Amino acid sequence: MALQQPPASSDNYGARSRRVSSQAMASRPDSKPARHVRVIAAGGTIAMSGDGGATPELDADALIRSVPGLEAHEGLEAQTLVNLPSAHLSLTQQLEICRAAREAARRGIGVVVTHGTDTLEETAMLCDIISDADAPIVFTGAIRTASAPGADGPANLVDAVSVAASEDAAGLGVLVVFGGEIHHSRVVRKTDTTSLTAFSSPQIGPLGRVTEGHPTIWSRLPRNPTLDPPQLEKRVFIVPTSAGDDGSLARAALSTDPDGVVIGTLGAGHLTPELLELWAEAAQRIPIIAYCRPERGVILNSTYGYAGSEMDLRLTNVIPAGFLSPQAARMKLLACLACGLSIDEVRWAFSQDDG
Repeated sequence: MALQQPPASSDNYGARSRRVSSQAMASRPDSKPARHVRVIAAGGTIAMSGDGGATPELDADALIRSVPGLEAHEGLEAQTLVNLPSAHLSLTQQLEICRAAREAARRGIGVVVTHGTDTLEETAMLCDIISDADAPIVFTGAIRTASAPGADGPANLVDAVSVAASEDAAGLGVLVVFGGEIHHSRVVRKTDTTSLTAFSSPQIGPLGRVTEGHPTIWSRLPRNPTLDPPQLEKRVFIVPTSAGDDGSLARAALSTDPDGVVIGTLGAGHLTPELLELWAEAAQRIPIIAYCRPERGVILNSTYGYAGSEMDLRLTNVIPAGFLSPQAARMKLLACLACGLSIDEVRWAFSQDDG
């Protein structure tokens, strides 16, 4: 049987065509940003240029002027706080950066913080700890300098601005946008020194992507209660462990009277009995936060029962870090201590990440 062709012109067919066309237009990403965006510059490779050893040169205004495509974002603001390699940032400067981002976001302004990648994840984590705003705060940076062939900073900045302007990113907490991927600050880590996708989230993967300037977000991470530390003056060390650890490093760290310690554990929360006893005794006096050495996974509850296993650890006053990296756990503990939280209150704060 021959297929019947529809009439060449039909009022019904034309009406359907107009409806489909209207629906298609409505589903396209809106080119108009949902909110104004402020770019806060804090230095890093994205602001560096020069042959034979790049140094910081570009402030926020220069960064914006150097990137084609940003002129499409109406009302884009620029603010320069510092222009340093991120390895040089002090805790006081990191807190200043985070407060500036939070204050802008509280006014409904989307925020992009350009930052060196060495410590970007730590500043972003701190910002998530203190930020109670719904407007997006997005951290980004670059692996290649502004003067290098194939510089990645411009693309990262355009992507970050598009996320900060997007209504879909509202209420997500603080994000990191890098190499076309959208990550949450609580789980992101720098996992490659030179790749253009230097950041990843080993625990959960990216929250979404940016394609052709349009963010797509396919998952969300519940937000934690915030803290508002007046300063970050406490002393918190990260003390790793390894096979054959005789406790010398742990005793050396404790001999300096720190305000808290973030300690490494092997596997899923395992230490030698002697080392666990040392940390358990210290945990009666100061907060001791324990992370897992593998990048993925958390401290278990009841799989192993040998001496020094996770079952023994959870019977002590040591506090599991959950899925936080050691550097993220340190930043959170610094904020907890600055706010005057007791050891039990610190335990509750970290329980939010210890599913």
